[in-house]
Amino acid sequence: MDRLPSRSLIEIEAELTELAGHLNAAHYRWLTLIAEFDRRNGWADSGCVSCAHWLNFKCGVALGAAREKVRVARALEQLPKLAAAMGCGAVSYSKARAITRIASPENEDYLLSIALHGTAHHVERLVQGYRRAKDAEESSREARQFAGRSVSYLYDADGSLVLKARLPAEIGVLLIKALDAAMEEIATPGVPAGTCKVNDARSEPADERPTRAARRADALAILAETFIKHGGAALNGGERHQIVVHVDAETLRTGTAGRCEIEDATSLPAETVRRLACDCSVVAVIENERGEPLNVGRKTRSIPPALRRALNARDRGCRFPGCTHTRYVDAHHVRHWAHGGETKASNLVTLCRFHHRKVHEGGVTVQVLDDGAFRFVKLDGTGFDSVATGSTTPLGDWTQLPRRHGAEGVHIDPSTAVTRWRGERMDFSIAVDALLSRSRSAQAEAH
Repeated sequence: MDRLPSRSLIEIEAELTELAGHLNAAHYRWLTLIAEFDRRNGWADSGCVSCAHWLNFKCGVALGAAREKVRVARALEQLPKLAAAMGCGAVSYSKARAITRIASPENEDYLLSIALHGTAHHVERLVQGYRRAKDAEESSREARQFAGRSVSYLYDADGSLVLKARLPAEIGVLLIKALDAAMEEIATPGVPAGTCKVNDARSEPADERPTRAARRADALAILAETFIKHGGAALNGGERHQIVVHVDAETLRTGTAGRCEIEDATSLPAETVRRLACDCSVVAVIENERGEPLNVGRKTRSIPPALRRALNARDRGCRFPGCTHTRYVDAHHVRHWAHGGETKASNLVTLCRFHHRKVHEGGVTVQVLDDGAFRFVKLDGTGFDSVATGSTTPLGDWTQLPRRHGAEGVHIDPSTAVTRWRGERMDFSIAVDALLSRSRSAQAEAH
């Protein structure tokens, strides 16, 4: 390493700016590799949920920053001029990251000019101003929806109530979800197979099976009755629907043919049911040879509450290597209870829904090591290591980077990455108006 005190400040400055250009170009090369790796799902074989999780796992990039890397990498594929400027070292990652939040083919040239002639602060300020202006346009649309909300009603000539509603979009979605949920509670009369919807009036009464519109009206009545009885209550994120699965004990143990299905729905693979059974309520039913229940046992939790608290304290989220999920997790039996495995902490490991599915349906094996730690093994016998091969080796001399760029024809000198701004005051309102004008013109051409 050079002795920096023996060099002049001008030389140090020149090397700083030149190396900044080389770092910009190298960063762009890294982003192009990320985009290709993500497009080809190269991260999937490592058991990761996404490319961002892989970068967090293998490259030591914080998850939030990794998501931004992937976003910017994929965005640059649609912005060739910005990509070229970063590839030759003229635009930094900070500027590219900000620009890709709002860039489009219509405004790419303008934003690139700002990036080349302004500082990263200028670019950030412009992007923030433009997004505020666009948000204001969207807010005005939402405000119009909210201001125009209304519910009116009148009685028809036959005494029926006629409702008319105009609701903001998010309230409308909530109402439709509530109606759909209430419709599930309404019993629909069945019609024998082979009969027509409307029979001959002289012999049979008309089919009384209600239409969907009629069932929706019945659902609205259920909502009204429920509110009058129970009052208002807000939903919380922990409320979940219950799914009832019927499975024969032998099928659960060995996967042999037998009943293995969702109630009133389709069949399921035995391994999927074993995953669901890892952490669920279980009711044992003894049936005779005709399938008639002889004895119904008490519903029990496969994971007692006290044991779940101990697991939460020990694992603090999904234990799969590289996973950061701490919510919506299941307790997985390493040796399934259907195979004789015990429901105790040493035989349980916390997994997120993605990796729980990966272990059961994906063929990943969980091994308990002598020290109580868990090891996750692929089908080919290799483990999911937490450190990439060779990642602890030195990177080598920094001068390799300029030499590589020179060999690739990328010319970078001390002025390449230097901002062309000379202290002039930037009028952000004019810049935002210019971007809005381009956006409106593109929308008008599209229509």
